[in-house]
Amino acid sequence: MTWILSEQWLWIIIASLFIVVILPLVVIWVILYLPPEMKLVATILIIVGWGVAAGYKDWIISKRAEERQKSK
Repeated sequence: MTWILSEQWLWIIIASLFIVVILPLVVIWVILYLPPEMKLVATILIIVGWGVAAGYKDWIISKRAEERQKSK
């Protein structure tokens, strides 16, 4: 059991799961405790950030597709 707890990959997986599961809940909890005006601003920033991330992902995918077609 000691050798498993000393493995780096285990702690990377645990930290990743913590970030994926707990961090969004903390962000939502913080947003719920904000004043109404700040809730609106936070919600808009999340939506805009989500849109930027999705657009960037699509741009990267199209660039990779173009590079694959050029290399053929």
